[in-house]
Amino acid sequence: MEQCDGDDRISTLPDDILVNILDRLNVREAARTSILSRRWSQLSAVLSQLTISARDFLRSKSSISDGELRRINAAVVKATKSILARRDPGGCTIRLLSTAFYLRDDVPISIGHTVGIAMATQKIENAEFTVWTVKERLYCTVDDMVNYGAQFVSFFNECLNAFAGLTRLHLENLRFAESDFVSNILGTCKQLKYLGFLNCDTESFIELQVEHAELSELSIVNCRFDKVNLKWLPRLTRTTFECWMSFEEPPLSLGHVPLLEVVSLTNVALSWHKMVNLSTLLFETSVRDLRLGFKCEKIWVQPECLTRRLASVFHRLRVVNLVNIPEGYDLTWTMFILEAAPSLEEFYMTVIDHPCEMQMDMEKRRARLYSERKGVEWVSPASNFKHHCLTKLIIFCFESKAYMVSHVRHVKKAAVNLKDVYLYNRLACRNCVRMRRIKPTRFPQSEKQRCSTKKLMTQGIEPLARIHFLNPVEMSADHNVRIL
Repeated sequence: MEQCDGDDRISTLPDDILVNILDRLNVREAARTSILSRRWSQLSAVLSQLTISARDFLRSKSSISDGELRRINAAVVKATKSILARRDPGGCTIRLLSTAFYLRDDVPISIGHTVGIAMATQKIENAEFTVWTVKERLYCTVDDMVNYGAQFVSFFNECLNAFAGLTRLHLENLRFAESDFVSNILGTCKQLKYLGFLNCDTESFIELQVEHAELSELSIVNCRFDKVNLKWLPRLTRTTFECWMSFEEPPLSLGHVPLLEVVSLTNVALSWHKMVNLSTLLFETSVRDLRLGFKCEKIWVQPECLTRRLASVFHRLRVVNLVNIPEGYDLTWTMFILEAAPSLEEFYMTVIDHPCEMQMDMEKRRARLYSERKGVEWVSPASNFKHHCLTKLIIFCFESKAYMVSHVRHVKKAAVNLKDVYLYNRLACRNCVRMRRIKPTRFPQSEKQRCSTKKLMTQGIEPLARIHFLNPVEMSADHNVRIL
């Protein structure tokens, strides 16, 4: 470091700037600065952002042994107790206290008691628990989930004070013996703003009723509930609903959700599953950002002709993102969204098959009733309609095949104010590469190929939108966030 009057330049900065810098580090990294000087050691006791994660204490990214798991969980307990003990109860407000740990032994209860005491003695604006299980989702048996569920219930019952003050809670791989336990969580955690379930369920196949006064974001992924009813969530703005088990119409019921703006729906549809009418599913909402995922399998959305009901659902829609559309099928059906959403500004599409995620064995596909035909047909009743707000069309994994080129022409012809068309080459997938399942791409690489493809897309269509052929490494941040 450069020296300035015998001191380094960083140490000459005001305390509030140094604290702001330390707040951007995890607790383990921030704690290491305390050895620099007495001043730095004092700063670590006034941080406003405290993020303590078991994974920050991992020695390597390899599989975690039992001994390693005990060590890192113990490190989380020690760090949590040490950091909170050094703080002045009447001092600076803790803007965020986030702890992430594994559901193992008595460690969660120790953390829960420590956080509960801190909530009672200090000013904490936001408190978060992220609870991981020893086994990851793909390796969890039903017995594992039952065992993890029982452990979490014990943790929950022992630490009600801590849960009562939480603003964010993420749970995974839990099966609850009591069918109403999710309701118990919602009833106790009255301050929750975010609630996430990954691979969770109850022993009885139930309809999940969700009511909460403060919840603004809800994520339900790979959970086996008969149906999810978002009955009363006056502050809900975002929801993710992925891989539902039942195919009633609709599988998700939206009640009082007046602020809901961002919706993400993803599923693997089998041949017997019913199509979902978005006009029914999203009725009486004001969604602005809609993400629909298809897991490279059958299209489960029912294309609809424009009706007053559909128009009322899509009237505020600004962004649509269609993810993992199966390859090789006509894309004209997506135009029904464009016709129904006059305010749509950005339209994203990813057209790709992921062998690493798909069932590739044909006998198993037939036995489990996967669809042989994944596409869907739709004939527009308004072939000459014009869209005036769409300015960006973004297609990931573009190939110069007839059905893709034709679709770009359809959109360009309808969207009279379209400014930019971004066409990206195939996205890299490490798992597919590892399986040696990568197909050769037909993305136009040479200047000659690009000129030829552009000519096919634009011939006879005015005005001309700018067409960008890009590789994923050139992807902008706003596009990148749409494929995560």
